[in-house]
Amino acid sequence: MPDRILVINPNSSAACTRGIAEALAPLPRLADLALEVTCLPEGPPAIASWEDWHAVALPLCRLVERTPAAAYVIACVSDPGLEAVRAVTPRPVLGMFRCAVAVAITRAERFGIIGFVAASQARQRRALQAMGLEARLAAWEPVDLPMEVLTDPEAPRERIAATARRLAAGGAEAIILGCTGLAGHAALAEEASGLPVIEPCRAAGAMALLAAMGH
Repeated sequence: MPDRILVINPNSSAACTRGIAEALAPLPRLADLALEVTCLPEGPPAIASWEDWHAVALPLCRLVERTPAAAYVIACVSDPGLEAVRAVTPRPVLGMFRCAVAVAITRAERFGIIGFVAASQARQRRALQAMGLEARLAAWEPVDLPMEVLTDPEAPRERIAATARRLAAGGAEAIILGCTGLAGHAALAEEASGLPVIEPCRAAGAMALLAAMGH
């Protein structure tokens, strides 16, 4: 049994990768199972388009094939390459978006999503359709900021708070952070909206620990 869960950021942003690791840090650890966070050096700076989404599938497969783990997490909130990676390993493979949605529907009938860029909406709606849950989406709002701004502790705060408030006004009863670059801003979104906020890194990390324990 491999001694790690491999969490793969499919973009090449060091700041985003650090944010993912920081979001996972509070999770309980099993004595014999580490949560190891890495990035895809050949990946784009962010998964912003369908082209980016498709381009990382094969590199993700190759990385998983050469890196044994008890479970794998694709650390992007549009789940790129999820089906392809599942085809190359018998181990559990989790997508952060699907994990976050699974948590959101335990908290509320209708949820909102703070998206990365406008182009992300089609990918996340496609996943919701596959899950049979698109009708539970109350509202979707992008922050439309570059990854280097989104991961800054201060620069995106006003935009994120305003977006969270609009989602609450649009009927959301819980909010999903729709990009790993938002991981450090969960408390801000919760304070601004007054709603439960689902942070996908932590949601997927917790589910990966459970999945790995079952194998």
